[in-house]
Amino acid sequence: MTRPPILPLAENYAHGEHIAAHCHDRAQLIHAISGVITVNTLEGSWVVPPGRGVWVPSGSQHDLRMSGMVRMRTLFIDPGVRAGLPQQCQVVEISPLLRELIICAMDISPGYAADGREARVMALILDEIRVLPVLALHVPSPRSALLQELCEALRLASGEPWTLTRAAQFCGLNARTLTRAFQRETGLSLVQWLRRMRLLAGLDALATGRSVLEVALDQGYDSPSAFSAMFRRTLGVSPSVYFGRNADPAL
Repeated sequence: MTRPPILPLAENYAHGEHIAAHCHDRAQLIHAISGVITVNTLEGSWVVPPGRGVWVPSGSQHDLRMSGMVRMRTLFIDPGVRAGLPQQCQVVEISPLLRELIICAMDISPGYAADGREARVMALILDEIRVLPVLALHVPSPRSALLQELCEALRLASGEPWTLTRAAQFCGLNARTLTRAFQRETGLSLVQWLRRMRLLAGLDALATGRSVLEVALDQGYDSPSAFSAMFRRTLGVSPSVYFGRNADPAL
């Protein structure tokens, strides 16, 4: 039997579960119906909040970590099945149409007819994937050992008042040299990287049921409103509205 171009898989995970580093000969579209999924690769970390997805190219080694009660729906996609599919990891917006198509695909068996409804559903999924908006929910990893050590320190003490001067002192560099090196290796300024890392850490914590106040203070914000404003700029709504909208009563 010819290998189908798309293989669907539905899995549920408890908070804290971890899938060790691995890779596939197919690309993956991983959709979080509920909970938050963190995907780690050598290039960085991608955080997938509920209602969003992450594209993982074929052959990319990655591990997964679950926060909250995760309902994960994955499509394993033959990388040669359609031109124009993404070539790198990225967090994507999942449209209402694609969400329903993914859910529908979970009930389609591998031996579906090439000219039937099931084949048209799969073809429409591929069309939708090519036009998905990409979200800034990626924290890139620098290449050099020195900047990797700095980024680990930033993660471990994300709530502390990090400044460019403090970070430069940590590295034993002057501020200008650190600025150039950090931008060159991550594509972001130190401030942008820190803001994004705090957002993703906050998403992770909110998925476990922690309050916006707790998360905001833990991530170094002066008030919940400051954290909420940053959250809203990225995801379009406040944390309370976002997690309320995406909550699953059955969980």
